[in-house]
Amino acid sequence: MASRDLGESLLPGGGASASSSHDEYEERAYDSDDKVSISISDSEPDDDDGGGGPGAARARPAFSWRKLWRFTGPGFLMCIGFLDPGNLEGDLQAGAAAGYQLLWLLLWATVMGALVQLLSARLGVVTGKHLAELCREEYPPWATRALWVMTELALVGADIQEVIGSAIAIKILSGGIVPLWGGVVITAFDCFIFLFLENYGVRKLEAFFGVLIATMAISFAIMFGETKPSGKELLIGLVVPKLSSKTIKQAVGIVGCIIMPHNVFLHSALVQSRKIDTKKKSRVQEAVYYYNIESILALIISFFINICVTTVFAKGFYGSEQADNIGLENAGQFVMGGFLNLRLKKWLRAVITRSFAIIPTMIVALFFDTEDPTMDVLNESLNVLQSIQIPFALIPLITLVSSEQLMGSFVVGPITKVISWIVTIFLMLINGYLILSFYTEEVRGAVVRSSLCVVLAVYLAFIVYLILRNTTLYSRLRSSVSKSS
Repeated sequence: MASRDLGESLLPGGGASASSSHDEYEERAYDSDDKVSISISDSEPDDDDGGGGPGAARARPAFSWRKLWRFTGPGFLMCIGFLDPGNLEGDLQAGAAAGYQLLWLLLWATVMGALVQLLSARLGVVTGKHLAELCREEYPPWATRALWVMTELALVGADIQEVIGSAIAIKILSGGIVPLWGGVVITAFDCFIFLFLENYGVRKLEAFFGVLIATMAISFAIMFGETKPSGKELLIGLVVPKLSSKTIKQAVGIVGCIIMPHNVFLHSALVQSRKIDTKKKSRVQEAVYYYNIESILALIISFFINICVTTVFAKGFYGSEQADNIGLENAGQFVMGGFLNLRLKKWLRAVITRSFAIIPTMIVALFFDTEDPTMDVLNESLNVLQSIQIPFALIPLITLVSSEQLMGSFVVGPITKVISWIVTIFLMLINGYLILSFYTEEVRGAVVRSSLCVVLAVYLAFIVYLILRNTTLYSRLRSSVSKSS
């Protein structure tokens, strides 16, 4: 059944134009019964034009704190990705190695991340589908599977970081009684705890993560207050761009940690946890409005936490002998369902996706200790892995939100589109630097270098395909090839 549905969904007539009988077999981020109802008063406008022409626009209802509260949740679940162990290690290493000098980059990386996440939320609200589903409908089967593989690699990389980070925390809190591999085993079951909470309603899960984020914010605020970093240097670091050859590695790590591909897919799915009538323009407009506010608030909190971590380590370790040795020790579910349309029970899908991360993580835990510098090298490598996957999330996202056929009157404007492409190109240039550095410093042997060149050529060719696919140039090239054959 799953393979049949996959084949049908990838046909030209599949996806959004599929029949209702087919829709009931489609993988969805949330079942209808799981979604949170947004109560709307009778006095609010109710248009039935389906978001058609520009003349159908209605005035948005007055701001409501109560309604904002009902929409609050997905953004805070999303911002967890800005606070995972990889991010925190990137923050503390940046603070220890560069002091306050890279705070401006942390600020602008968060701004870029906010833009990307707002576009992701907008796509999910307007279409009623998440990015992985839309990629399955937009691209041919081979490209869909390639995007899935790339996104899964990024997801597994992030998951390994989170599992290792949690295992290290458990080891520290237990005074070393629980070994690293034991912490990995314990952490492996956390997804089932989250699934258990979700069975009692998505709001319970959101509240749980809200408490975790609040605990982090309070804890780091206390640490910030006790350490008393320089307010003047903090302000200068935020507004005055500084970058030296010695801190390029930390700078790239900051950007790679903040903007992560799996988070783009995740947010477009999380916003579907609310019941929104996508056929009514005023309802979609309202949802986009409140989700924008909620997401920005969540990212402000995550930025505050990242700032605290960076400045505390800037105050305590910048210029010290220990600065070069700072690490963790001393300091997708939706993707699988969306790309492959596999209708699996949540617990089974959790077992599969978690296994991809747990198995390699357990190998690491058994052969390396937290004091081994290899652990930090692993974390840095995983950050690079996620960073080079960014084009495979951002290019489809910008392509889809720029499609008037898909987005209707909610298509992004030309200014937003240009800024989004600038951000994407900037990030791809960073990826180029990472790849070049890795090639020149780490790769040895003619065979390995040649193999890597082939992989790099395929990587770049796929990126060019994704960029040009919906352009006139691609249509002409395809037409020319068809005529010549």
